[in-house]
Parts: sequence; C-alpha cells; structure tokens
Amino acid sequence: MGFLAVLLSALISLAPGFALRPTPEAADADVTIALGGPARDNSDLAPVAGALDPERPLVVIDAGHGGEDPGATSPFGGRYEKDVTLALARAIRDEVAASARVRVALTRDDDKYIDLRDRYTIARRLGADLFISVHADAAPKNDAAHGATIYTLSEVASDREAALLAARENRSGLVEGADLGANAGVDRILIDLAQRESMNRSADFAQLLKREASPFFPFRPDYHRFASLIVLKAPDIPSILFESGYLTNARDNAYIHSAEGQKQIATGMRRAIEAHFAKEIVASQS
Repeated sequence: MGFLAVLLSALISLAPGFALRPTPEAADADVTIALGGPARDNSDLAPVAGALDPERPLVVIDAGHGGEDPGATSPFGGRYEKDVTLALARAIRDEVAASARVRVALTRDDDKYIDLRDRYTIARRLGADLFISVHADAAPKNDAAHGATIYTLSEVASDREAALLAARENRSGLVEGADLGANAGVDRILIDLAQRESMNRSADFAQLLKREASPFFPFRPDYHRFASLIVLKAPDIPSILFESGYLTNARDNAYIHSAEGQKQIATGMRRAIEAHFAKEIVASQS
C-alpha cells in the first residue's frame, strides 16, 4: 500500500470502531514489566471524554499549577497563570471531545494543587498515549517577548531561558523516578530505553504542533526548546509542556484570556493531536 493510501486509511481509522492501543490487559502488562508498577484502581481519576471506544487513543491535558500554587501573575489585572491554564485545558478538552475521534481527559478540572510527579502519574494510570501540560509564560524584564513555546524533555537545557523555566516550574515537585522492582538494573535499562523513545516522539509532536497550529495562533521564532522538566518525565508517554503565550505581554495576555484566543488555541491543538495519532497509525502499519 502506498504512503498516501496508508495515510488516508489512518485518517479514516480515527472514525468510530478503530483501536490503536492494545487491550487494557496488554497495556497493564507492558507497564508492569517496564516500570515495576502494579495495576491500580482508576475510579478516582477524572472522567474521559470524546470517543466512546475505550481502545481509542487517549490524550491527557494538564492545566499547569493550581490551588496554593498560582504560577505566574499577569501585571495586567493581576490574573493568575493557574486560572488561564485551566480555561485553556477545558477549551482543548471540549474541542477534542467534540470531534469524537480520540479520547481526552484532564489532570484537574478545578482549582486544586497537584504535585508534578502526580500529574504524569495520572496520565500513566489512565493509559495515556500523549500528555500535554498547558502553561502561560512570563518575562517581567522583557515585555516584548510574545508567542507560544513548546518544551520537550532533555537533561541539558537548550538555553539559559529554558534552564530558568525548568528551575521555576520544578519548584512545585521533587525529582523522583518510577518505582523500581526487584531487578532494579534491568528496570533502569528498560526505563531509559522507553524514555529515549518517548523523547523522540515528543520532539516529533512539537514539530507537528507548530505546523498544524501556526494558522491559528502565533509561535515564537525559536518555538521548540528543551529543558529538564519534572512534569515531562513519564518514561513511556510522549509529553510536551506548552507555553501558550506571555502574561507579561499585553497582546498575549489579552489573547489567551479571550474566548476567541482560547478557541483558536484549542482548534490548533485538536488538529495537531489528531494528526499525531494518524501518523502513529501510519507508522504501525508500515
């Protein structure tokens, strides 16, 4: 089958009845072997919206900060980052759910604090295929800084600004790896291999997001950066941290707080998410 035909088939496969993920039993087995963690009861987790088929791919949207952790504060009205990230996460969820092609869930749907490690743990417990942590940037000494930025995991920061952002965001949690089983040496090798694969797929999604979402909202020229961000350290899930814009820039601040801006960001995200999973289907069939 030619590439275009496979791609068309992949897009069509996101219609009702398609199963991209393995069965829940197989997924749980993979996690147990690779990360040494037993299966858990997920009844306490947020509800999953969108496609009704439980074998459809799942994206988890994480609204950054929350509760006693307000994040950055905008000088324009004193609004908190935690509030705009929740509004954006809800808009993305609703946009993805409305298309009914994939499943979607939030890490939080109210103003509560969640530890950084618990955020990606929620995604893993739900069996997520993609994890997106939504934030809003701040540059108090440079109010000309504007546009969206995508961060993916790397132990070496791409630049000083990325290192500073990682230091700021990581204050909300502690660096801890996955629980290791009795055979810790083998588990660490498996975790490292899974992490490297997820990092590559995360970088691919960053490029895809820029391509699909650029018609809807602006990105910084250096839109893709790397940092050692705790929230992105799920070793088996492609993950990005999305900075939607700058609270310290008047235009960005007004845009990301507006209904129109949130709708455009949600539309761009939805297009990128669906294209990502279509691409995954192509890869699995080649």
